[in-house]
Amino acid sequence: MVEAIAVTDVGIRFRRNRGGRRSFKDLFGRSERRVRPGEFWPLRDVSFSVQAGEAIGVVGRNGQGKSTLLKLVAGVVLPDEGRVQVNGGVAPLIEITGGFVNDLTVRDNVYLTAGLHGMSKAEIDRRFSDIIDFAEIGDFIHTPYKHLSSGMKVRIAFAVISQLEEPIILVDEVLAVGDKSFKEKCYRRIDELLAGGRTLFFVSHNEKDLRRFCTRGLYLDRGKLVLDAPITEVLDRYNADYNSR
Repeated sequence: MVEAIAVTDVGIRFRRNRGGRRSFKDLFGRSERRVRPGEFWPLRDVSFSVQAGEAIGVVGRNGQGKSTLLKLVAGVVLPDEGRVQVNGGVAPLIEITGGFVNDLTVRDNVYLTAGLHGMSKAEIDRRFSDIIDFAEIGDFIHTPYKHLSSGMKVRIAFAVISQLEEPIILVDEVLAVGDKSFKEKCYRRIDELLAGGRTLFFVSHNEKDLRRFCTRGLYLDRGKLVLDAPITEVLDRYNADYNSR
């Protein structure tokens, strides 16, 4: 099978002291294994691969590196150690309302956001009605984005990103927002994408959603990958560890 994602010995380093200066050696020298004062490694020595068409769920307590890992796969941040290889484009359902411009209308934001994600104007023209119908905000297409409710903003953002034809879908808790009917619509849309052979990389605390969509799980704890196994086994281990603390 073709690897959609390959993560090899990955580590990423943050600094707690934002006001401190980094030396030339810090910026351009070789990374050393020791941890310097003020450094924090949210992820280190993480390796795994995802085959095309797999649905992977990432679990762990807050602050254990899940969202950082997703951003590494998305290319939003780069690793300080190791390598992240993604074979194919990604549709990032992470912080999905980011990038929308408050003073632009809904229509203009659809064209802007979809264009930034690589869709041509002709493609957006062809899919515009589907996007608006999915979001159920047809009466507001000429309304400035800043005047939409938070729920409407999420709907239009999800509608745009879910129309991308990229082979890899990245999801970070986006299904935790919105009303019940919208959640069900999102679930059906993700089911459709998975049935079409897309690869899913899904970060969530919702065990029901993880069991519904994912066949395999990655369990992160203290920035380390402690278990890579079928999703039911990963959730059982995570719940056991959580209850023992």
